[in-house]
Amino acid sequence: MLGLVENHSLPRTAAFFDLDKTVIAKSSTLTFSKSFYQGGLINRRAVLRTAYIQFIFLAGGADHDQMERMREYLSALCKGWNVQQVREIVAETLHDLIDPIIYDEAASLIEEHHTAGRDVVIVSTSGAEVVEPIGELLGADRVVATRMVVGDDGCFTGEVEYYAYGPTKAEAVKELAAAEGYDLSRCYAYSDSATDLPMLEAVGHPHAVNPDRALRREAAAREWPILVFNRPVRLKQRLPEFTMPPRPALVAAAAVGAAAATAGLVWYAARRRTVHRAAASASASIARFARI
Repeated sequence: MLGLVENHSLPRTAAFFDLDKTVIAKSSTLTFSKSFYQGGLINRRAVLRTAYIQFIFLAGGADHDQMERMREYLSALCKGWNVQQVREIVAETLHDLIDPIIYDEAASLIEEHHTAGRDVVIVSTSGAEVVEPIGELLGADRVVATRMVVGDDGCFTGEVEYYAYGPTKAEAVKELAAAEGYDLSRCYAYSDSATDLPMLEAVGHPHAVNPDRALRREAAAREWPILVFNRPVRLKQRLPEFTMPPRPALVAAAAVGAAAATAGLVWYAARRRTVHRAAASASASIARFARI
């Protein structure tokens, strides 16, 4: 349990959540690859490549160099995409693609933090065009996400405006705390990746969720709680009469683009069973895409 309801005579507090593999079971951006293909934004080869990337993302963690390579690939891939078309595709397929992969445990935590009077902030390396509607679905109060430069023609230029990754996430959290009056020593943070150590270190109550090997070592050494989320469930199945409150997902920091996103490349030393399980999922995905 997260403790009592906040004492409103004290400074405000918040809970900061990474998104991919912390709140949802997959990469938020890569999950939409088939929809982007059907919308004419990417070709069959790109769909198959993103299916493989999804596999290695699920198989393990990602180091800085791997994330940078994937950011460059996805930034180049989305160059020329019409931003409004991307938003429409995400809006049309959001419930079918994202709702089923939300962790039940994460949804419960979000509810508990709201009940305790804390704001909930999604802080994600994925693009704003993807993260903002997911934040609304989850009832988040604010969103910090990646953002890319949009040209005068309404299309992505392929250039990164702001990359919400690593230390930049921590900076955004601190800036938001200053603007909103959050007491970071009483705030919470959740992530699966060692790349988010700066964000976790910025709050008084850090938590490792489904941590990669490096974060698990750090969490154990620092005696941080380690949580295991493994029950993806549709929100309406979880609560039959569920209606999400109308909480606008405000973009708290200019963040960088839809594609610069979550690319999680793998530490190939991930446990054998995890890799086999992810490989089976990826193979099924690739087979489906090949029949498109």
